[in-house]
Amino acid sequence: MATHKNDFLVLGSGIAGLVFALRVAGAGGVTILTKKRSVESNTNLAQGGIAAVFGSDDTFRLHIEDTLRCGEGLSDARAVRRIVEEGPALVRELAEMGVRFTRKGRRFDLGREGGHSRRRIAHAKDATGREVERALLHAARSHPNVTILEYHQAVDLVRGEDGQIWGAHAIDLSSGRVATHLARYTLLATGGAGKVYLYTTNPDIASGDGFAMAYRAGARLANLEFMQFHPTCLYHPKKKSFLISEAVRGEGAVLKTVSGIDFMKNYHPMKDLAPRDVVARAIDNEMKMRGDRHVLLDLSPISKAKIRNRFPNILRSCMKVGIDITKEPIPVVPAAHYICGGVIVDAEGRTSLPRLYACGEVSHTGVHGANRLASNSLLEALVYAAAAARSVTGAGSGDRIPSRLGRFRRRTARSGERLEIRRNWDLVHTLMWDYVGIVRSTPRLKRARRELALITRDVDELYRRLSLSGDLVELRNITLVGSLIVRCALRRKESRGLHYLEDHPRKEGAAGRNTIVYRRKID
Repeated sequence: MATHKNDFLVLGSGIAGLVFALRVAGAGGVTILTKKRSVESNTNLAQGGIAAVFGSDDTFRLHIEDTLRCGEGLSDARAVRRIVEEGPALVRELAEMGVRFTRKGRRFDLGREGGHSRRRIAHAKDATGREVERALLHAARSHPNVTILEYHQAVDLVRGEDGQIWGAHAIDLSSGRVATHLARYTLLATGGAGKVYLYTTNPDIASGDGFAMAYRAGARLANLEFMQFHPTCLYHPKKKSFLISEAVRGEGAVLKTVSGIDFMKNYHPMKDLAPRDVVARAIDNEMKMRGDRHVLLDLSPISKAKIRNRFPNILRSCMKVGIDITKEPIPVVPAAHYICGGVIVDAEGRTSLPRLYACGEVSHTGVHGANRLASNSLLEALVYAAAAARSVTGAGSGDRIPSRLGRFRRRTARSGERLEIRRNWDLVHTLMWDYVGIVRSTPRLKRARRELALITRDVDELYRRLSLSGDLVELRNITLVGSLIVRCALRRKESRGLHYLEDHPRKEGAAGRNTIVYRRKID
């Protein structure tokens, strides 16, 4: 098996991984592994934008208050203050790198989304993530010290006998060969875990790989029960994963039942701009009460000209499936969107395992608490990627990769059978959606735990028996992450933010406690 060495190894090519790579490239060589094409990431699908204080009527204090309010007593106030105060300079830096933010004259055109008390969303119309990804990828591909390896899927981290992380084993999906990529520092920037659920706004790559690898290596994770369901995903068989940005409601769109009744006024004072957990539960409740498969997002309060100018991507995508949003409402349903827990990191992005860092959705910084405020995710990724880069470059280059490290060993009897893999994948998807969704109960969570234990045994046997493939690696990871989500959810005997438990409908005090999981025995 081949072994490759570099100074820095980055797993993932979204905003967190690319910002980190560009900032450390001056101090050494960087290898970026991405399991699909480098443009495929949650960053690329982020429509709304980056929340930052630029408006004349806005302040750091207001942004901090909005974030803490949304976090339902679980956000780390110091982490929140940090991203809010450091964010504007980093957004300007992105603009200087070539990100074409939408402007009004020389100023950013600021949008507003749910939970925000002011307009503070810097955006590139309704395709901000794609524009940020374009500029960062161009810079990374142009840098002589950065190597991007597409279709390379990390399987497990390389853990030394002393517990330090020295890189990762990865499979080249184009050839099927496994290689070891060693590095002095490794960054997890693998994104989220939306593909654990049946319906999600996430791309296919979001199978929780970083969470699973970190857990297997012994890292500490927190608050995985807080899966944010985006309220408005297009309800259509041909576009089941297409997100309708919250910015649409920020510009005046209204949620209505299929029969045309606006209902958010019955659930929250902010109506259609209530925090995402409130809106998602409201939609779920209306659908269940009325027996409807979806609700409607009515854009008629927004002028046709503004729709065409502000939301061209949404307009174009809906037109492809026969929906003219300038003339008719959009059928929408909630879908798994963003996980607010993750691998625990400190202020510099360090995990509990030496030499392993994590940034972006895979990490738990304490910013989001029990519910993420819209468009804070790209902001958090920016701030912590920059901090992690400062940390590793400031550590010096005297340390060397050990010459003796455990090798990646596995026996394979025959080629993988897609039917067995697909069957278990479908079981996990359906189980998580039915029992660990927007509204939960302890009996349903316990049933999910029992059934996931049976699936896990089957998947472990498949992993031992079948030859390695990308689908098998992802199945192993989503099964583990699903089990960890259930484990965290059963520990939280309250309803807080995104975790709503029917048999415990109230919060246990104003301030919450984190649910922490880790693997006690490392092979």
